[in-house]
Amino acid sequence: MEILASRVLFRPADYRRSVEFYRDEVGLAIAREYGAGTVFYAGQSLIELAGHGAPTEGTPPFPGALWLQVRDVYATQTELEGRGVPIAREARQEPWGLHELHVTDPDGVTLIFVQIPEMHPLRRDTRND
Repeated sequence: MEILASRVLFRPADYRRSVEFYRDEVGLAIAREYGAGTVFYAGQSLIELAGHGAPTEGTPPFPGALWLQVRDVYATQTELEGRGVPIAREARQEPWGLHELHVTDPDGVTLIFVQIPEMHPLRRDTRND
């Protein structure tokens, strides 16, 4: 099997509210609008909000979290606060070395904004360590 592309697909409870959140509050650029949905750029991935269908009743729309790498998580927090986005958990360095900031979308999906420090193993070749 060959995977040609991938994206995360959400079926939000309130499509318009979710589009406003990702476009206006988080500030993601639109990759494509197709009448029944909107696709956003998210680094090397895409986030699609479907305006058709419905979320499954009684279950969370997405059981995990979105991991979004940024250059400066503290500047990202300031930018989001300036747009009025509530911060679920302020930016801080985690015991595993990453700097993380948590925000929750209108359907309860956690967005984890991550800054990877220069010397973290994710940013260097550890094959010879």
